Parts: sequence; structure tokens; C-alpha cells
Amino acid sequence: MDAIQVGQYIQHLRKKAGMTQKELAGKLNVSFQAVSKWENGDTLPDTGLLLDLCEILNTTADKLLSGGRILSLERRLMRTEDVVTGFKYLENIGKLFGEESTFFTGMVEGINERMKIDLLTYLKDPMTREVLYAEVLIQGILSGRTVDMEDVEANFRNKKMVETIRRYRMKAERGEE
Repeated sequence: MDAIQVGQYIQHLRKKAGMTQKELAGKLNVSFQAVSKWENGDTLPDTGLLLDLCEILNTTADKLLSGGRILSLERRLMRTEDVVTGFKYLENIGKLFGEESTFFTGMVEGINERMKIDLLTYLKDPMTREVLYAEVLIQGILSGRTVDMEDVEANFRNKKMVETIRRYRMKAERGEE
């Protein structure tokens, strides 16, 4: 974490929001000198102020503390292959623990209840299995992750699913929900 980069990013966001140091300080109940020290890279904001500061500046804590740099794509990128592997692991739990085990049935019942589906039936059909894959990718996009559309296009047969994922990705890139 580079205090100077963090400070420059705070200053950039503050100015973008049309606030003075004094106005930002007032919203956080700190002195304008404290804001000045942050922006000069002399100190970092107190952790107790971090969430409020991020809300006021319309950013996230990880982005603020990285000086506005985007997190590496490796941490944020979801690959279709990994989603497929995840479902294979889920199915293997039933094989390894037994499909009647409390652990497996509880897991499946929880997913069924939460998603209003019959997971095991969905997994048996290639078309509905693909819907599950798309759902996982879309939920990832909604939680701040991203997908490579070439990867999606190469791994999905259902073109409507590809277009749905593309729409969610585009909305996320534009900052829409």
C-alpha cells in the first residue's frame, strides 16, 4: 500500500465529487488538516473512517487502499472451466459422502430452497446444467468479478445464455445494477 498513491486517489475522488477538503472533513468529523495529510501521503485514514470515506467518495475499500488501481484480473476473473469444475466437485461430494448423507442432502436442500430449483435434476440435463453455469457467472459479475466473453462463447452452446451474460457484464462495466 503506497500512502502517496492512496492520497492522490482520495484527492482525485474528492475533487471529482466537487468537495473541498473542509467539506470532506466535515462529513467525516475530522479536521481538514487530517484530509490534507491523507492527500499528501503523510498519513492514511483511520480504519474506523474507511467505510464512511469510501461511501462518501463512491468507491470501495480495496480500490481506495490500492490507490485506485484495479485489482489484478486473476483475482477477479471467473473462468467457465472453474465453474464447471466446481459443479463436478459438488457432484463428487454425493459420491464420496453418499447421496443419502446428511451433509450432501443438506447442501442440496439448501441450494434448492435458496434458488427455487431441483439441483440434481438440473445437473442431469446438459441444457439446464448450462443455465446453472450461467447463473454462477452472473452472480459473480453482480458481486464485482468479471468474465472473459471469449471464454464464455467458447464454452456455452446456448447463445441466449451467452447474450445474457454479456448484458450483465456490460451493465457492470457501466456501473449499473
